Amino acid sequence: MQRILTPIHWKILECIFLQDGFVFERQKGDHRIYSKPGCVRPVVIPTYREIDQDIIRSNMRSAKMDTTNYFKYLAICKDSA
Repeated sequence: MQRILTPIHWKILECIFLQDGFVFERQKGDHRIYSKPGCVRPVVIPTYREIDQDIIRSNMRSAKMDTTNYFKYLAICKDSA
């Protein structure tokens, strides 16, 4: 079964990356920056009500996160919301 990325609230996306080991570093305007040891580029999460698929995909690439882990963390974060 192919799962499709859908827009989500920034707090859920934040939870996903925190589950993956990222740590909040700083905020500049409406953009929050997260880093993880061994990850070359930081993940940037804008504080939008709906984060679209392009931003999610870009952050997944930066984090080298596959869709299996993304959907596993998404289920955890939605359950705790």
